[in-house]
Amino acid sequence: MALVGKQFPNISVDAMNEMGDTFKLNVLEEAKKNNKKVLLFWYPKDFTFVCPTEIHSFQEALSKFEDRNTMVIGASCDTPEVHFAWLNTPKDDGGIEGVTYPLLADTNRNLANALGILDITNERYDDETGLLMVDGDNVTYRATYLIDEEGKIFHESVNDMPLGRNVNEFIRLVDAYTHVQKNGEVCPANWEEGKEAMQATREAVATYLRN
Repeated sequence: MALVGKQFPNISVDAMNEMGDTFKLNVLEEAKKNNKKVLLFWYPKDFTFVCPTEIHSFQEALSKFEDRNTMVIGASCDTPEVHFAWLNTPKDDGGIEGVTYPLLADTNRNLANALGILDITNERYDDETGLLMVDGDNVTYRATYLIDEEGKIFHESVNDMPLGRNVNEFIRLVDAYTHVQKNGEVCPANWEEGKEAMQATREAVATYLRN
């Protein structure tokens, strides 16, 4: 179910920072109380392979997001303790030491389940044991959400496990949405900051396509 255009779920989740502090974080409240956009990206598991490349890439771009009044938050279903262990593992050893933005620890999967991003391929009742069994790892896909200052989701995307994200595309999307907010124009295909946008009229699109 697409969530674009809807409010982000009002759910508080445990989070870990680089200092080792565990605290509650509510993404919706963070956007509203700080009057900031939020980029929330989910990854499957700590101590894995594609995940640290993405986590470091978002860290390297952190100042670009901050310049755009945008908070970055990472998330998985690992525990805060596992997050902290990974944050204390050097980059040269496959760790994420040096990452400064918070990481959600959605261990009860309440938020991931509300977003519908868990890798559950099937649920079945086992007649022999009388238990409900789950097929799949029950971890999240590589889902990304962009949330505006009012808590509305203006972008969502989900990658399968092996496919890493392009961080620059999310910077472009933040720029485009900010342009729409400020100027009331729409942003055509491949729009980037500094390029021409247009009014949402037949005349405007005809002029744009002629250029």
